[in-house]
Amino acid sequence: MNKSIQIYGIKNCDTVKKALVYLSDHDVNYQFIDFRQNPISQQVLIKMVESVGWELLINKRSTTYRSLSEEEKTNINYDLVLKLPTLIKRPVLVQDENIMVGFSEKQYAKLIDRAI
Repeated sequence: MNKSIQIYGIKNCDTVKKALVYLSDHDVNYQFIDFRQNPISQQVLIKMVESVGWELLINKRSTTYRSLSEEEKTNINYDLVLKLPTLIKRPVLVQDENIMVGFSEKQYAKLIDRAI
């Protein structure tokens, strides 16, 4: 049984591209959501944070993160991330209650085994 999979990211991100190619090459059905064009809802963001935590979800190497003030960096919150979605490490894969941040062939292979 192939369960619904959503991939959140931005289309020009190399890591997102790798993840999408991997899923396509393995015949996995997914829905790609570019959060620059289709902003994520606070409900989806809350689900991500509750699952993986701010520490894993926020990309501290991003240009967006580095441009934040020190106060903003120490007070990451829903409003800030909804306003600046590129703070989110990419891609974020959501399958039911399973949420994975970043791309790892090993982790995606485990997911595919569960999805089939």
